Amino acid sequence: MAELRKRGLVTAVICSDPFLKLGKTQARVFGVPDLPLVMIPHPLGGLSLEQVEGRALVAIPQVVELIKEQLK
Repeated sequence: MAELRKRGLVTAVICSDPFLKLGKTQARVFGVPDLPLVMIPHPLGGLSLEQVEGRALVAIPQVVELIKEQLK
């Protein structure tokens, strides 16, 4: 993801709450401290398809907003 961001592509990482700090650290380590992190509720594993779809519905508006911001 970092390489894509460095090449100017619209990018983001989707992660759940417990991984926010790790995501920020990894973005900084890989040279893209401004890499957007889209937050979804934890956990993701062990969920039904409907629950996973619910997580996606949380992420979609955030992703759309990030795309709009990055294309300005």
